[in-house]
Amino acid sequence: MSLYYENEIKALKKSSRYRQRELVDNSLADFASNDYLGLSCNKVLHEKTCKEISKLPQNSSKASLLVNGYHKIHKNFEDILKELNGFEDAVVLGSGFSANIALIDALVRKGDELFMDELYHASGVLASQIGNKRVKFFKHNDIEELEEMLLASNAKRKIVAVEGIYSMDGDLVKKEIFTICDKHDAIVIVDEAHSSGVVGENLMGVYDLYDIKIRPNHIKMGTLGKAYGSFGAYILSSIHIIDYLINRARPIIYATSLSLYDTLLAHNALRYIRDNKESLKEKIELNKSIIEQDLGIKTESLIVPITIGDNAEVIKIKEELKRSGYAVGAIRQPTVKSAIIRLIARLGGSEGELRELCRLIALKREV
Repeated sequence: MSLYYENEIKALKKSSRYRQRELVDNSLADFASNDYLGLSCNKVLHEKTCKEISKLPQNSSKASLLVNGYHKIHKNFEDILKELNGFEDAVVLGSGFSANIALIDALVRKGDELFMDELYHASGVLASQIGNKRVKFFKHNDIEELEEMLLASNAKRKIVAVEGIYSMDGDLVKKEIFTICDKHDAIVIVDEAHSSGVVGENLMGVYDLYDIKIRPNHIKMGTLGKAYGSFGAYILSSIHIIDYLINRARPIIYATSLSLYDTLLAHNALRYIRDNKESLKEKIELNKSIIEQDLGIKTESLIVPITIGDNAEVIKIKEELKRSGYAVGAIRQPTVKSAIIRLIARLGGSEGELRELCRLIALKREV
């Protein structure tokens, strides 16, 4: 058998950057996944969804949104997303990765220019490389550099891409970025994958947190596989932009529409968040306070990056914590500049488990 990429795999192993799949071990206390509110384990939501799906004439969506695949389940979910987030229109699709491809590939046309935070998700970076797009990266959360770039641009349309909460550092987008984009009539894409369900008076994300008045240049996208405990994604914007995306965004046009189960499960999860927001916010604040007390890290989210710096060492720590009964993320280059243990202070774990995990990590930081 020919091993076409043998040398490349050897190089990855040598640098401790080799990745492999591992089966989920449900005996471990999960502080690794992006299931921020613990809803992926909520059996009431699952059973309610199954009961509702069983009454339908079909189990799957069967086709793309534009070819017999747009169901009332999709529309109902889009309607509640619009209502709770204050946008004019919405569309659901297959994943957050696909949503970023859809937005950036479709919106950035000839004569336009894209300005992207240097820590934006890999899906957005990939989308920026499709075709001959004019792309500039600004330093992370650097509002001065972004404004200088916008002032210097002669683009037909200016498009800015940021994240609500950045997936590895766990920090918030600066509120001033919205003001700058409005001032320069720049379209702003906000990836709320890690902020929707986690921050805001109504737990709807950074638009909610900062009480941003929604304008025609604002676009919000988010995933359903994190705080909502399901799978898929959505895009929220003006009617005009959604209309354009439905006609030009390839991941919307050419992919089978989001599964009915995942859409309905996310809808039920969204209603659960709406109805239980006060108790959820209390638990989020409790977990953030535990992280600050026990690890000395003040976090704006439920993402806690702990810098280790060495690829081999971060894997070693992850395995040691695994033997102690805890699952955490071990994130290495090129995903991050310097290797980190990524702890997710998700609500699915107990207060005692989180405190014990923090104690174990604190001991390893002292070594």
